[in-house]
Amino acid sequence: MAGKKRSFGRVRKLPSGRYQVRYLGLDGVDRPAPHTFRTKREADDWLADKQSELRAGEWTDPDAAKVSFGAYAATWITERGISASTADLYRSLLRNHLGPTFDRVALGDITPAMVRAWRVARLDAGAGASSVAKSYALMRAVLMTAVEDRLIRRNPCRVKGASVVPTPERPTATVQEVYALAGAIQPRYRALVLLAAFTGLRWGELIGLRRRDLDLDAGTVRVRRNVAELHSGKRLIKEPKSAAGRRTVAIPEVIMTDLATHLAIYAEPGPDGRVFIGAKKATPRRNHFGKLWRTACDQAGIKGLHFHDLRHTGNTLAAATGASTRELMTRMGHSSARAALIYQHATAERERLIGQAVSAVVEQARKQDPHRNGHATGT
Repeated sequence: MAGKKRSFGRVRKLPSGRYQVRYLGLDGVDRPAPHTFRTKREADDWLADKQSELRAGEWTDPDAAKVSFGAYAATWITERGISASTADLYRSLLRNHLGPTFDRVALGDITPAMVRAWRVARLDAGAGASSVAKSYALMRAVLMTAVEDRLIRRNPCRVKGASVVPTPERPTATVQEVYALAGAIQPRYRALVLLAAFTGLRWGELIGLRRRDLDLDAGTVRVRRNVAELHSGKRLIKEPKSAAGRRTVAIPEVIMTDLATHLAIYAEPGPDGRVFIGAKKATPRRNHFGKLWRTACDQAGIKGLHFHDLRHTGNTLAAATGASTRELMTRMGHSSARAALIYQHATAERERLIGQAVSAVVEQARKQDPHRNGHATGT
């Protein structure tokens, strides 16, 4: 008796005894299963699963998933509409961390096991935890778009917490250390160190300053641009990435004389003149200044302090004044309260420790008081 006619797909037995499956995709193309099956039952089950995918709208074109991760990621970056500096960072992460493993691997062939193995291998090879986290986050974002484009069914990036960039506690320079570094650095960069430490401006914001941005009479500095340096060495002058980044920051009066001296001797003339320039009249580069910074740190006997830590120093000092969360956000150029709350928390913790220290001093004094009788006396 003839069997019931199949409503979806076809199964046929090959001369080898295995079973081959074919079905009609949503694109109208007759497609084979990626492999043959040992039994007819296995072939029927696979067809049933494929039919369920089609009905649920979860079917993906198996040919589309054959595009390589490297090619798809490159297009993904181009189509994001992101800034040149962000695109430069993404391409660097692809080149140095993701590309060697996944560049030629088809999107559909990337598995959760491969992603886990890649992450462990990068960390074991000594890659920075921050770079690995950023690379993982980039890969997850690229493959999430591949899911949305219906090239793959599920995102294989499933390592919980792997995209969280570690933020270890950075050192904070003391006021004495800041002035020691300002005295050890080349004189033309003394004001740069002081302004970074006591206003919390970023490197790119400081390097982008023009004379018109400094108002010594009002005691303010306006942040209107940022200088970004790409891996190729090319520099971009751009506006801050958020509206909060465009801000006016009060300058502590204590460094006004240093700034006035700097403007008189080292800055370019004219309202649009650059505030900070090198000995050869060029805008300072990070790598060159980094050498000068390390030399100054050695001379001052300070270890483990990066230039960016001066921003941390400035923000900590501002928080210690009792500034509100909104005031700290404005000064730091953040649109989110997260960073401001971190500095406020640090200040609150320091206040708690001060309170404990005062309590210890009082307790010690009471122990040494020969008139102490254990009872409180009224006034």
